[in-house]
Amino acid sequence: MANMKIGPNAKDCGVQKKVLYAGVGDLIAYPPDTKFHFHFRTLRRNDDKTVLDDTKNSKKPFELIVGKKFKLDCWELCLETMRLNEVAQFTVNKSLLHAYPIVAKQLRDIKKGLNPAEHRSHCCGMMALQDMGLGYPDLEELLKMPEDLDFIFEMVKIELPGDYEKDSWAMNEEEKLDAVPKLQEEGNREYKAGRVAEAAQKYAEAIGNLEQLLLREKPGDSEFVALDRRKVPLLLNYAQCKLLLGEYYPAIEHASSALERDPDNVKGLFRRGRAHAAAWNPEEARADFQRVLELDPKMTSAVQKELRLLDEAEKQKTAEDKTKLKGKLFG
Repeated sequence: MANMKIGPNAKDCGVQKKVLYAGVGDLIAYPPDTKFHFHFRTLRRNDDKTVLDDTKNSKKPFELIVGKKFKLDCWELCLETMRLNEVAQFTVNKSLLHAYPIVAKQLRDIKKGLNPAEHRSHCCGMMALQDMGLGYPDLEELLKMPEDLDFIFEMVKIELPGDYEKDSWAMNEEEKLDAVPKLQEEGNREYKAGRVAEAAQKYAEAIGNLEQLLLREKPGDSEFVALDRRKVPLLLNYAQCKLLLGEYYPAIEHASSALERDPDNVKGLFRRGRAHAAAWNPEEARADFQRVLELDPKMTSAVQKELRLLDEAEKQKTAEDKTKLKGKLFG
């Protein structure tokens, strides 16, 4: 196997670099969590220079974060030698490219709107793929018979740590936990500004962070319980957004999830009651509204208003059903 270092000969060093267009700025030692935004083109080293993949036609560049164990280590090595706006060609030894067919398949599937296969980077996964096939003949050929490839990278943007907002998958545990109140505040701002869908997205991201952190804790332990309780206001806010967006069953589901953790939460009961009423579950709606009245008499006026609306809707539905029945009998 060739060494994974850049030198004058890809056969000996693993990677050979040729600058096609000089970049701007100084070349620095990029710290972990630096995010590279780049386009790439993959070419076979045959007489026709067959193009395997090219992201120039994509709406956005590809992104790679330093130190996050991207499946193609050699790509990270290449990109760390580049400046902003630089275009360079890298010839990479086949011994460093066993994962390329898997990565390329996932990128092609994403471009088609398909759900890419996961957890296929290990040996068993590659053996299974050889048997099942990748769905792309050129990649299947590379999987069975690896070969040296040329990669042309164009560095579009470089963001150092702290210059961008990390996606959840790129965060460590502390960062995920710190992001929760920030996402909640952002969601609150979006909600107050009337951007309900955007608010729901922020609340969903915060809930997702907590759920990922919960996976590392033992159910029932104090740390698990504390994290789980933090989901309650986020679940309630998300339910409210879904209610306003007319997505009543997600609203019921998330309000119910909050109530599992806090059964006498008045906001949760009231919002679930409204969602049940809108989804035409009148019995469930009345039960939730009745419980709200028992817990908080100050909510009497709001609950009575909802009950009047529910009564009117039931009367209207009864009249409509009678009309339909009469039409069937005498039509």
